[in-house]
Amino acid sequence: MTTLGELFGAALIVPGAIDPARAAAVRERWMPQLSRYTRLDRASYESVDNPDEPALVALMLRAAERATGRKLACETTRLLHLAPGDYVLAHHDPLYEGNPVEVTIDLSPAAVEDAEIHYRRSGQVFFRVPCVPSMLAIVERGVTITCNHCYVSKLHERASVVRFIILLRDSA
Repeated sequence: MTTLGELFGAALIVPGAIDPARAAAVRERWMPQLSRYTRLDRASYESVDNPDEPALVALMLRAAERATGRKLACETTRLLHLAPGDYVLAHHDPLYEGNPVEVTIDLSPAAVEDAEIHYRRSGQVFFRVPCVPSMLAIVERGVTITCNHCYVSKLHERASVVRFIILLRDSA
């Protein structure tokens, strides 16, 4: 019998992957260095590219290797912050060749309703990741897979969605 994982690659969630105090420490280190991206036809968010968090990357890398059975190495890291009114559309997301693995850990101080990540295959949502602190998501990406970070409603006036994202590729 063929499993979904065999057809589509790994896509899974690991709850409680990081201690809340450790998540808070990462937020405190990087939030002051955020830069705003505002091409409204694509996205509105703040981010830091390639923040140096070797212990966090190692934790995420080990989880991805266990989930995929692959030997992986980190290519890029990014800290993403979404506040009320922010979003990332799927057509802002790059397409990747070579089936890399994207790992996202939620460092948010609190859950935010409807602030999901949607992974799409040829435009159709196949995997949803809710905004739940300390949750880790592992998704094998490919040439037809994009993702978007859903709009954070302005009704959630104090919402702060913080995600640390790494892209992994097979190591030699």
